[in-house]
Formats: sequence, structure tokens, C-alpha cells
Amino acid sequence: MKLPTVAIIGRPNVGKSTLFNRICEKQKALVSKEPGMTRDRICELAEWGGRRFELIDTGGIVFGDAELIPRRIYEQSRAAIDKACAILLVVDCRSGVTPLDAELAKFLTENSKSVFVVVNKCDSDKSWIAAQEFYELGFDKIYPVSAAHGLNVGDLLDDVLKTFPHSKPLEPAPQQEIKVAIIGKPNVGKSTLLNKLLGEQRAIVSPFPGTTRDAIDSLLVRNGKVYRLIDTAGIRRKSRTLLVAEKLSVIMATKSLERCDVALLLIDALPGATALDATIAGYAHEAGASVILVVNKWDQIAKDTFTTRKYEERIRSRIKYLDYAPIIFISATTGQRVAKLFPLIDKAVAARQARVTTAELNAFLQNVALHKASVPFNQKVKVHYMTQVGIAPPTFAVFTNRKIKLHFSLERYLVNKIRERFGFWGTPIVLKHKTERHTS
Repeated sequence: MKLPTVAIIGRPNVGKSTLFNRICEKQKALVSKEPGMTRDRICELAEWGGRRFELIDTGGIVFGDAELIPRRIYEQSRAAIDKACAILLVVDCRSGVTPLDAELAKFLTENSKSVFVVVNKCDSDKSWIAAQEFYELGFDKIYPVSAAHGLNVGDLLDDVLKTFPHSKPLEPAPQQEIKVAIIGKPNVGKSTLLNKLLGEQRAIVSPFPGTTRDAIDSLLVRNGKVYRLIDTAGIRRKSRTLLVAEKLSVIMATKSLERCDVALLLIDALPGATALDATIAGYAHEAGASVILVVNKWDQIAKDTFTTRKYEERIRSRIKYLDYAPIIFISATTGQRVAKLFPLIDKAVAARQARVTTAELNAFLQNVALHKASVPFNQKVKVHYMTQVGIAPPTFAVFTNRKIKLHFSLERYLVNKIRERFGFWGTPIVLKHKTERHTS
């Protein structure tokens, strides 16, 4: 059964994202005093009173603004309203009723939806009295709340649940999700790819860099599998990240890498792989995510017989430590090869979940010529045995006779041999050095 949907609507900077985070009990949406932080629809599963529902956070609506970004925010909010069975109209108690609040209330009344006027920032008895002003918006009931502190949010949700169709026990939890983060520099086509994968205009797309600020989660069910697609803000160099919103966006993007299974690193085919692409690749590698290098805008490249091979060689030379990551050439705009991403994602997820028994590993060690690794004499160690201690990413404990750090040449040699023998396609391999004490 399809889950009920609740949309959070309001003008800029009234606390919509704070309320979203409170209801979801997660720090999903960006929160700042800077207005306009949320631009796209952000969706998350929420639960209250034995019911599960989809909650949508939207950008602050400004009517009549012809600029591209405000216009797209309005379009995204309108799509959320059309989908929702209940709408939370969030207003700011401290500001009182504004003309834009009144205009939004009139607009929502005309849409024949269940509307709940949520008077936010009611942190004291005085503010609760001031909240009565919002009855002039024309609704029978208002809900004074403090989203930051959780005051009265439960009473609000109790009434929201009454609007849901077919009151029934909690639906079964969805199956295990495959979390996929779409990462890259600003304006490489991340949101365009997200929309193509989803088959709808979920994320705002514009020719201006930095359009996406939040890490936007979207659920997609395909061939019986549930994918959580995370569109992240374009990651910039720290020296170029000036606004608070942009700094928070970078933090959210890197946090998204820590919770994802697979990272799709988009590279713009026109300039090719850059130093910043290599830096972003490093974030994904360090986070332990499986990585697929996705060269976008391939439809805009003039090609000959050797074009693909030359591009691959340039990418490999620029991002040497991701030699395990597959490369695919796509066009997010036309959809060229986009469908081929899903089999690659599935293969990478299977590889990062794989396990090798200790017996298999030690049999493997017997046939590996570790002396071929270029290790200085004073840093040589004898490897006694190995065991796999974790998955996602595959993690191995290497027991040796000396309590010194494994030389990087030995680590690299051993990782390459493990990958050669056992696969672990598209995923980093982590080695943890342990000292094995032997008595004679």
C-alpha cells in the first residue's frame, strides 16, 4: 500500500526544516539563519502513533518572483502539495501574520487539502498568546509549536494522522535499502542524473553552479530493490566556500558519503578529470564507499575510435588510487547508458558485502610472494596470517611479527593480490595491522 504523504509548506525562514528534522528524528535538512537553505523537495520516511508516512520538506515559497531559482522552488513545492494528503503550513509567531502568509493560506484553501496551520517558534506563554493572531488566516484551528524544542509537535501529529486513509497498524518496514550518493563538482549534472534515474523532476536543475544545497534523499523501487538516491551539493575547494550555506552543504555532502554504499562520482567530460575531481574521489575512498566513475555529458564529445580509451587513461592517471573503480560514459540529459548504472551499483554492493573465510585467506597467503613488494629492509615484516574482520567495506586484520606500520608498498601489493584473487569489485579494501606474538 502506498504511504500517506505530508508536505511542509511556508515562506522562507519560518523553521520548516527544523520541523522536518524534529518529526523525522534525524538531522536531514540543513538549518541556518540564512534564508533559502532548502531549495529542492527533501523526502524522508517518518513514524508516529503506529503509522508510517512520507514527509516532504520544501523550499520557502515566494509568489511572483520570476527569477529561475524561486520559480523552480515554487514548482517543487507545488508538486509536493499535489502529492500530499495533509499539508503543514508553517508560520513564524515572532513575525506575526505577513502578506505572504495570507497569500499562501488562500492558495492552500483553494487546493482542497487538509491544512494544519503550524505557528512555529512558540517558546513561552507570551508567544502562545501572540499565536492567536494567526486565526485570521481563516482556519478553524492553529497549532502553536516549538519545532526546535519539540513542544506540542506530538499533538499536531495526532491530528494529522486522523486525515490518513484507512487507519491501520504500522506497515511492514521497507526492505534493506541500497544507498547511492551522487557526488561531484558544482554543475556537473548531479541533479539532472537524479531526475533521469527517478523519472521525475525531483531536484531543481539550473545552469547556475551550487543550485543544490541539501543532500536530497529520494526512494526508488526497481526490480524489487529499494534504492535511496542521495543528490549532494557540489563540493568546492574549501578556500572557495564562503557562504554559511555552502559550507554546510559541503559538510552534508561528505556526511552523505559516510552513510552511502556506493558513490557515483560525476566527472564533466568537457574538461575531463581535474584536481578537484581527484580530491572528491579521495573523500569517497576515505569514507569507505564503493565508487563508480561516471563521465557525464558524453553526448557533447566529438569521438573517434580511440576517444574512450584516451579518456580512461587520463582519468586513471589523475585518480590513481581509484584503480578499482569502474568507469562508465553517460549523458544524464539524453539518458544514454543511465540504465546501465543499476547493474554496476548492484555488483558493487554485492562485492562490498562479500566475506572470505580465514582458511581461504591463509591458503591464499601461502601462494603470495610478499617479498616482491618494494619494502626497505628495516621495514620488512613477516605476515603470519590474515582474517576478515568486517564488510562494507571489506576489512582485513593482518598479523605480523613486528609492531611497525605496514609499508605502503606492502599494503598496496597485498590489496592488489586480494582483489586479484577474491574480486571485491568497485570497493576499497581496508587493512588493519596487528602484531602476532610467537613463543619458541
